[in-house]
Amino acid sequence: MLVGWNSVRVSDLGKVVTGNTPPRKQPELYGNHTLFIKPTDINIDERYCLTPEECYSEAGFKKYKKSLIPKGSTCVVTIGSIGKKVIIAHDDIFINQAMNAVIPTESYDPFFVFYLLKLNLFQLKIADSGTASGRENVSKSSFSALKVTVPESKIIQSKIAAVLSAYDDLIENNLEQIKLIEEMAQITYEEWFVRLKFPGHEEVDIDSETGFPEGWSKRALKEFCTAITDGTHDSPKPVEKGVPLATGKNILNGFIDFSDTYLISQEDHEKIKKRSGVEEWDILFSNIGTLGNVGVVERDIEFSCKNVVIFKRKTGFECFLYTYLSNCYTKEKLDNQSSGVAQKFYSLKFIRGLEETLPKDELIMAFNDFTKPLYELKYSLKCQSKLLKEARDILLPRLMTGTIDIEQVELPEALLERINNENNNNKINIG
Repeated sequence: MLVGWNSVRVSDLGKVVTGNTPPRKQPELYGNHTLFIKPTDINIDERYCLTPEECYSEAGFKKYKKSLIPKGSTCVVTIGSIGKKVIIAHDDIFINQAMNAVIPTESYDPFFVFYLLKLNLFQLKIADSGTASGRENVSKSSFSALKVTVPESKIIQSKIAAVLSAYDDLIENNLEQIKLIEEMAQITYEEWFVRLKFPGHEEVDIDSETGFPEGWSKRALKEFCTAITDGTHDSPKPVEKGVPLATGKNILNGFIDFSDTYLISQEDHEKIKKRSGVEEWDILFSNIGTLGNVGVVERDIEFSCKNVVIFKRKTGFECFLYTYLSNCYTKEKLDNQSSGVAQKFYSLKFIRGLEETLPKDELIMAFNDFTKPLYELKYSLKCQSKLLKEARDILLPRLMTGTIDIEQVELPEALLERINNENNNNKINIG
């Protein structure tokens, strides 16, 4: 072990507290309230959980203040999705029984504790105490007994936390920009195609029978793509090494998230590919279970899919089609027409038969041209965030074990500048 580094238990980092659900639920949209966070509210690989489903009014939790988790505590899921989810409390919060919190002592930097436990999530699998209500479970005592290695100096802890936080700050800033880009595209879509305030609308007459501008008519959705198909209906066996199989649950925030996909054999993939191979800028739309998640295949990558409808790209219409499918008015309309009782779904026949009152191609392609730069920026930010995550994940174990000099670490801004310069040089060389 390095000089100045010690092996300690999780319980030595601070007070370990198991969550507790107060019985008086009084959700409030306004006024004084405290967020209540469950494992299902937490996204993998995010530092904070800012928008959980529930909160408690101040009147409802006075009796249960001893269960309050203070800001700066690290909260780890220890029942269910163990080894996957950890957050740092951005404010005073409540957590439920499936989570344990570490409230750091003055000797430990709160963000250092977060990254330390994030690195050691794998130990939860080793400490699995069996099952609780049919789910994986790590007891409070087992969690508290986990051993971790830490530097004695709080100054070193804070330096390590500051470097890793700099990467996460930039990643989170990119996510916020992506959210704003989506909002801008949707606002423009609704202005043009819902409120009918498109460029030049003042000079267009309104059809007295339809209530729409002259020239607008019922148009099939299939006009805006080259084909509409769906993913496999089979359930290929998972393998240790193979090709990702994405389902509707892997479509998040307009992207295909491969972090939680399982792998299938190359042979199964080739069979699926003949029916529903995907290419760059194809659009995936979840049609079973969780309905209406929309994601774009933003790069060429080999993967198969299941429980999704695939809209094959038609150049000049792809941005419009994505915005239409992800619009809240479209989702509400489709949700009212979904089939099934136990599990809602949209049949492929239903999707292929969809129609919408829309203008001629010129206006739709003008919208496509307007939003294309926005979406290109969105995918550039996504790519940038991927590079930042990869760099952070390489640094995390090295910094947390003292195998790299903290003073020699490349900060995220320098990393992106270096990559950008390398890309520019490559373009020059190619030219």
